[in-house]
Amino acid sequence: MSLETDVTQTLDVKGAACPMPVVKTKQAVDDLSAGDLLEVVATDSGSMSDIDGWASGTDGVSLVDQEERDEGGETVYVHYVQVEE
Repeated sequence: MSLETDVTQTLDVKGAACPMPVVKTKQAVDDLSAGDLLEVVATDSGSMSDIDGWASGTDGVSLVDQEERDEGGETVYVHYVQVEE
């Protein structure tokens, strides 16, 4: 994946179940500045739709990309949320 902006911060919410990945993402976004890019790494498959839905309904943020990866035999879900300028 090629992002126009470098990741500003990575949020590790592995092991957290719904709704915590979204709650922690919102808290992290609140501490970022316009243009910053947050990478969220989760193990909850529901985070794919949850974070997408949250970002779609939240002013000032956009979901840039999502991907599924294998890390040492464990599936992780990676989300890139950008604070809009």
